Amino acid sequence: MPKLLMVTTVAATLRAFLLPYARHFKKLGWQVDAMSRDASSLSSWEECPFDHCHDVAFSRSPWSLESLRPRNFRALTARIRALVEEGGYDIIHVHTPVASFVTRMALRRLVEPVEPVERPRPKIVYTAHGFHFYSDGNLFKNALFIALERLAGEWTDHTITINRDDWEAALFHKIAKRKRLSLLPGIGLDFSEYSPGAVSIADARKVHLDLGLTTDDELFLMVAEFNPGKRHRDALVALSKTGRKNFHLALAGTGPLENDMKRLAFSLGIALRVHFLGQRPDVPLLMLSSRATILPSEREGLNRSVMESICLGIPVLGADVRGIRDLVTSPDRGALFPLGNSAALAAAMILSVDSPCPERPKPDPLWSIDHLLKEHEKIYGRLLENSRPVAEAGVQS
Repeated sequence: MPKLLMVTTVAATLRAFLLPYARHFKKLGWQVDAMSRDASSLSSWEECPFDHCHDVAFSRSPWSLESLRPRNFRALTARIRALVEEGGYDIIHVHTPVASFVTRMALRRLVEPVEPVERPRPKIVYTAHGFHFYSDGNLFKNALFIALERLAGEWTDHTITINRDDWEAALFHKIAKRKRLSLLPGIGLDFSEYSPGAVSIADARKVHLDLGLTTDDELFLMVAEFNPGKRHRDALVALSKTGRKNFHLALAGTGPLENDMKRLAFSLGIALRVHFLGQRPDVPLLMLSSRATILPSEREGLNRSVMESICLGIPVLGADVRGIRDLVTSPDRGALFPLGNSAALAAAMILSVDSPCPERPKPDPLWSIDHLLKEHEKIYGRLLENSRPVAEAGVQS
């Protein structure tokens, strides 16, 4: 029975995005384990698909003083090595920046065994959910993150990028060789969950009523954590620049800048037309209630809310940056505007109402979770070919 270990910094990432992969490989006969901060919290969940959940004290911030202390770092890497050696894994798939780098560093001596061993070393797969360096980033930080990615790339058997900018950057900066690099469109969506028919018109109208909107009001939606990189400020300024008193903006999410944005909305004179919704479990319903979704981010990996909106038939007004331009590729899918240009966003909002595209956007079939599961099967299968028969591993190549 092949063994897969999935590694993330926090358990919430496993729960939110990687459960379909765990379930899929379990059905193929694999043992699937998890490693993260507070991973054991998943074990109490009745539908937990993981065989074993290992707690590892990854820091949320790689620069915290606590995580950089040599004694703590040595203890962390020693625990990772011990768990991997005890588990006897065939594939270790790392996600999220902190867990990915620390895990690969801890296991770096396993990359080239000195002599043949009875059980082959584990193959390490890394999914880059958006490199920390990018075209408009700080030059010093970019240089640092490129150097770290190149170093960790030497300890990696296969790298998966989820947008074209990162794929090209991985080749240009020699983070991964072409034969050990894949470009996959995200982590997959269940199209049956995100479809226009999944929500009734009556439910969508109720959203307008709950927000106090009339039939003449136009609602725009932004789904993002309130942090500097998402640039909520641009969306608020754009709303004020439209000059349309019937335009409303709903903001779904929480974060450290939420109160700052409330003060900004008040100072711009649009507080009554900006709706702070907090965390919402009904994002598809909110999207289907909107004229368009908005995302002014400075960078993305491959933004999931953009994909969800397009799958639901709702266009997207997004900044022309990595991880958004890959998705908004035609007029029916919405429009791109220059990063930080709130006037251009305001113009796009007006155009989406006055001259909407006659066709609803359609998702790329390659975004489907079923397609991406098959692609992961192929990657794992190729890695295991020299270790054990593919048929034994339960993978279709």
